[in-house]
Amino acid sequence: MVMMNMLDAKTNLSKLVEAVETGAESEIVIARNGRPAARLVPLARSDASTLIGSAKGRFSFDKELFDAMDDEIASMFGIPPEEELPGHDAVA
Repeated sequence: MVMMNMLDAKTNLSKLVEAVETGAESEIVIARNGRPAARLVPLARSDASTLIGSAKGRFSFDKELFDAMDDEIASMFGIPPEEELPGHDAVA
């Protein structure tokens, strides 16, 4: 554990963050007036590959069923069905 005063920590912040990111230091304590005030520690890493696209292929989506509910959902918000909206030409 390294202890550093506030002024030195402000001056060397990027180096301190790098030190905890790389594991060179497990934690750095920042002191104000000689008394510990804060602790700089690395965040737990998450594997991005398990987050992005992790649900791919697990769900199906029926666009026709989804679109068929447009009027029902619109009515919940007090919006008339599309064919009743002024200036709306029905597309066949």
